[in-house]
Amino acid sequence: MTKIDHLGIAVKSISKARAFYESLGLSVLQEETIEHEKVRVAMVPLDEGRIELLEPTSEDSPVGKFLAKRGGGLHHVALHVENISATLEDLKANGVNLISNEIQVGAGGHLYFFIHPSSTGGVLLEICQDLPADGPHRRQ
Repeated sequence: MTKIDHLGIAVKSISKARAFYESLGLSVLQEETIEHEKVRVAMVPLDEGRIELLEPTSEDSPVGKFLAKRGGGLHHVALHVENISATLEDLKANGVNLISNEIQVGAGGHLYFFIHPSSTGGVLLEICQDLPADGPHRRQ
């Protein structure tokens, strides 16, 4: 079953965004830097899904470019799938425009890839799956 995993929100400062979300009674957890994406992330767990705060570590990162062009706000919607490899192959076979043709490891060890907004009606869509404990993408 596919479900919304998280909403990615581009922010200039996680510490400033943290104050807002904590004022709503939410907890901001699991801060980490994803070096290959040049982004610092923090998760805000919800009853269903999460909010992922995205702060660029470089102006030339995808999130840095997004902030420069559009300002802060909704960056992407992430869908959780049970079989990310099969989903990726199905999308490739159907000619969907992907940002990357490979599955990557991101925040919290989740597997992910992005679908270009030109194939989704204008929304950057992330497809993600929990990291299998014994899968080929496991962290060493």
